[in-house]
Amino acid sequence: MTSEFVARSTYKTNHSGPGRFIWSHIARHPLVAVGLLIGAFSNAALAVPIPYYVGQAFNAIIDGGAWDIVIWACVGILISQVVRAVLQLMRNICSEMYGQQIERDVRDELYASLLGKSMSYHDLQPVGEMMARVTNDVRELNLMMNPGVNILVGSTMFLIMPVLSAPFIHPSLIITPLIFMLMQLVIQYRFIRSLHPIAQQVRASFGRMNARLAESLDGLQVIKGAAQENAEMQRFNDLAQSVRNRFIQQGEIEARYLSNLTFPLCVVAGFLHAVYLFQQGTINTGDVAAFISLLYLFTFPVFSSMFSLPRIALGYASAGRILSIITAESDLGQNAAGHSAPIKGSITFEHVNFGYSPDSQVLHDISFTVKPGQTLAIVGQTGAGKTTITKLINRIYETTSGRVLIDGVDVRDWNLESLRSQINIIEQDIFLFSRTIAENVAFGDQSALQPQIEDAARKAQVHGFIESFSEKYDTVIGQRGVTLSGGQRQRLAIARAFLTDPPILILDDSTSAIDSATEDLIQQAIWAASRGRTTILITHRLSQIRWADHIVVLRNGHVAAQGTHEELMESSEAYRRIFARYEGVPTPEVKS
Repeated sequence: MTSEFVARSTYKTNHSGPGRFIWSHIARHPLVAVGLLIGAFSNAALAVPIPYYVGQAFNAIIDGGAWDIVIWACVGILISQVVRAVLQLMRNICSEMYGQQIERDVRDELYASLLGKSMSYHDLQPVGEMMARVTNDVRELNLMMNPGVNILVGSTMFLIMPVLSAPFIHPSLIITPLIFMLMQLVIQYRFIRSLHPIAQQVRASFGRMNARLAESLDGLQVIKGAAQENAEMQRFNDLAQSVRNRFIQQGEIEARYLSNLTFPLCVVAGFLHAVYLFQQGTINTGDVAAFISLLYLFTFPVFSSMFSLPRIALGYASAGRILSIITAESDLGQNAAGHSAPIKGSITFEHVNFGYSPDSQVLHDISFTVKPGQTLAIVGQTGAGKTTITKLINRIYETTSGRVLIDGVDVRDWNLESLRSQINIIEQDIFLFSRTIAENVAFGDQSALQPQIEDAARKAQVHGFIESFSEKYDTVIGQRGVTLSGGQRQRLAIARAFLTDPPILILDDSTSAIDSATEDLIQQAIWAASRGRTTILITHRLSQIRWADHIVVLRNGHVAAQGTHEELMESSEAYRRIFARYEGVPTPEVKS
C-alpha cells in the first residue's frame, strides 16, 4: 500500500475485509482468547448442576423428605456456583483486555495510516468525519468485543448445554432443545443480516453529524460574525435527527426479534414432552423439574443476543469504515530505499505542470533553476500558483508532468523523510500546536536543548515577548496559537526554522502580519539565516525582493518573466505592475 509514512510495527493485520481485519487483531492474543473461551464454557457448564440438584431435591422431598440429600444438593449448588463465579471473573477480565487491546491497536494503526496519507487525500476528507472514525468507530470495536463477542460466546455455550445435558435425563428429550438451538442460529443469522445495513447507516450518519460539528466549531468566528447561529443550529439539528432516525430503525428490527416468540414455545413444547414421558413412567418428577430448568438456560442466549448482536453489527460496520481509510492508497510513496543525503540546495523545475484535480490545472510548463546558497523570490498576483510551487519542492504534492530536482535528483527518487527533514516552509497561515512555546519552537528538532531554543527565539526577534509571560517558555498557547497575535505566531514559526537550520528555507509571505519595525529586525535575521543556504521568498514587499539573486514572475500559472530585480523592472510589465499595486512604486517607461 502506497504511503508517505509507514509506522514500524511488530504485527501485520489483514486488510482484505472487515471480518478478516477484526480476526487478525483477535488472533494476536491467543492466550486471552483461550481464557475467554474457558470462562464462557465453564460458566455455561457449571449452570447445569443447578437443574440437576434441583431435580434431586424434588425427588428427595417427594419420596419422604430425605433432608440429607436436600442439604447435599444445596452444598453442591453452592460449590459449583463459587467455582463458576471465579471462572466467570476470569472470562470478564479476558474480554475486557481483548476490547481495550484491540481498541488501542486499531487506533494506533488508523492514526499511523492517516499520517501516511498525502495532502491530496486529506484535502478531500472532512476533519469531523475523520475524527468520528478515529474515536467513535474505534470505540465501537472495543464494545463489539466486550460486551458483544463476550456475551455472544457465552450465550452460544448456553445454547449447547441443554442439548448436551437433556439426553442424560431421557434420550428423546434432546429433540426440543436441539430444534430450538438450530432455530436460534438461523434467527440470529437473519437478525444480524438485517442489522448490518442499518448499522452502516447509523455510523455514516454519525460521521456526517460529527463533520458538521467540527466545521462549525472551526468556523465559529465566521458564524457569529454573520449572525448565522440559528441557521447552523437548524442544520446540525437536521443531522442529529437523522442519527436518531437510524437508531429508531435499529430498534424496530430489534423489536421484531423472533426468539422472543420461539423461546416460550420451546418451554411449552418441552414441558408437554416431559409430562408425556412422566405419564409413561419413564421419568420422575425431579427429572421433569430438571428438564424445565435446563430449558430456562436458553433465557440467557435469547435476551442477551438482543444486546450483543447489535454491538457486533455496529462494530463490523465501524471496521469497514476504518478499513476504508487504511486501505485507501495515497498518491505519494515513502520511498524508504530512495536517495538520502545532505542537501546542498540546488533546485530545478523542468517543464512542470500540476493540478489539484485533472480538470483544474494550476501550473503550466514551469521551468527555473536555483543554485545552492541563492535566494529566489517568487512574485505574482493572488492565485498565480506561488504557494503551489513550494509544495512541489518538498513533495507535499506530486507533479502532473515534468520534474522537480533537488541537487540533480528527482524528488520522487528521494527518501521522503530525508527530503522533507531538510526543507523548512514558513507559511502565511501559521499552525501552532496547543503546547508550550518551547515545544512549538523545538517541534522540528525534538532533541533541542533550552539554550538552543532561546537562541533561535532571539534570532527571530521573539525572545522579548516570550519573557513577558509569567511561565515564559513553558507558557501553553491556545489551539492553533489563537492566544497570540499574527506577528507573534509568525515569529515563532521563524524561530522554529532557525532551530532546525535547514539547507532549504521557504518563506511564504511569512512577514505579512508583522509591523514595519519588527519586520526590519526579522529582515536582518532572515538575511543572516539565508547565508549559505537556498532561500525561497514569496512576498509582495519590495524590500525583501530586492536582494533576491533570482526572481520568477508568475501569471495565471505560467512563468511570465524571470531575472534580477533590475532586469525585470526594465523588461517585465507584469513585474512592474505588481509593485505599482502593492508598493506604490511608479511604473517606469520601457526602454526602447
